[in-house]
Amino acid sequence: MSSEAPQPDLERRPDGEVFKSDEVKLSEMEALYGVSPEVVERAHKAIEEGKLDQIEKLAEELHPADFADLLQSLTPDERKLVIKVCRHILEPETLNYLDEVVREEVIGLMSPGEVAQAVSELETDDAVDILEDLDEDEKQRILQAIPAADRAVIEQGLTYPEDSAGRLMQHDLVAVPRHWTVGETIDYLRANQDLPDDFYDLFVVDPMHKPIGAVPLSRAMRNKRIVKLEDLMHTEFRVVPATMDQESVAYLFRQYGLMSAPVVDDAGRLLGVITVDDVVHVIEEEAEEDLLGIVGVSETDFHAPALETAWRRVRWLVVTLCNSAIASTVISQFEATIEQIVALAILMPIVAAMGGNAGVQVITVMVRALATRDLQPRGSNVWRVVGKEIAVAAINAAVFALIMGTVTSFFFGLPIGLVLGAAMVFNMIWAGIAGTLIPLTLARFGIDPAIGAGPFLTTTTDVFGFFSFLGLATLFLL
Repeated sequence: MSSEAPQPDLERRPDGEVFKSDEVKLSEMEALYGVSPEVVERAHKAIEEGKLDQIEKLAEELHPADFADLLQSLTPDERKLVIKVCRHILEPETLNYLDEVVREEVIGLMSPGEVAQAVSELETDDAVDILEDLDEDEKQRILQAIPAADRAVIEQGLTYPEDSAGRLMQHDLVAVPRHWTVGETIDYLRANQDLPDDFYDLFVVDPMHKPIGAVPLSRAMRNKRIVKLEDLMHTEFRVVPATMDQESVAYLFRQYGLMSAPVVDDAGRLLGVITVDDVVHVIEEEAEEDLLGIVGVSETDFHAPALETAWRRVRWLVVTLCNSAIASTVISQFEATIEQIVALAILMPIVAAMGGNAGVQVITVMVRALATRDLQPRGSNVWRVVGKEIAVAAINAAVFALIMGTVTSFFFGLPIGLVLGAAMVFNMIWAGIAGTLIPLTLARFGIDPAIGAGPFLTTTTDVFGFFSFLGLATLFLL
């Protein structure tokens, strides 16, 4: 007989809404997760009234992730007070959940010894993640305060390239020889105090410490003690080179539904393990990087000071300024045309805007396809995808050209309406072509298409849009 976990006492109203018998709605259950506005307000009130004991009690009640969110919702002065009061009960995991900017601020409020104590209690990958963003002097002060054994492991992690599997892996894992039985393995797990807190697979290694198989922990637990691990292990498992890029690691986990994967050095020896919780952060980070890159922001700056945020965004604005200067130069070449037909000045932004927006849609889809490897720069499906996007652009161009051409003809006359419609068709089709080819070309040259595609596209659609509209007007209306 199979046993099932107890289910909440849910009932269903006549209108179909699900609710608990004690009248606690599911929406109220959702409020149990994360930091509610009421908790933040309680913290602000306790700080204003100087009730330090309430602040400490509140910190003890919160999960490290929720306490990190609370710290990020406070002002720098409030944060300084809370850390001063709660530093003796600060969970090490809280540092790992903090935004990079806030984390550096919090670490600055702690002594090197306190940070070292917290870092040494974390898993290797989390410790490396915290230390890698610090200034070199501060990093060294903290490392010197960490016990020698833990320091050696962390320093090894820091030697791997940034955004590589070596930075993601944790060194604590369970590696066992192939001749062990399930019983011997269980006895080892029970007796060993240095095992990781959470693990999913047992890695079977040969005498050279090279992984030759993997046994899911659940599979081992379901077999009898006398069964050998080599009879249970999967020999077709995925290993991750320590130098593999984290984006490739995320793809590997997504593609094959992995819970964990062993990390090996150049000789194939087992170094560590990457688990799915680490990959979730990578997927979020890579998706965020692509999203921000399209709009010209290199990294999140929500918690950064205004001056630092402004400086980070200068590069994109400089590109936009250059783009505007090029577009203005094109417009200036048709000054005489605009003087004779003033309506062109009213209508020409429409052509550029529609082309730009259509192109951004295509680029977003293309960047996502390249990131998930649904599309490869030299893949067999490249021209099929390009052809489809051009067809989509042509259909949309025909629809909007008909709409705007009709409206323009009603207000400014049929000739201008025809010119506007033709220019929209040309520019939106070009947006489809540029929106596919620009990301593919950048990817072929090893440039992140999320960062470089936007400026190139905007420049081309603006210039081509203005040129086609004003050029057609010069040819057919004068």
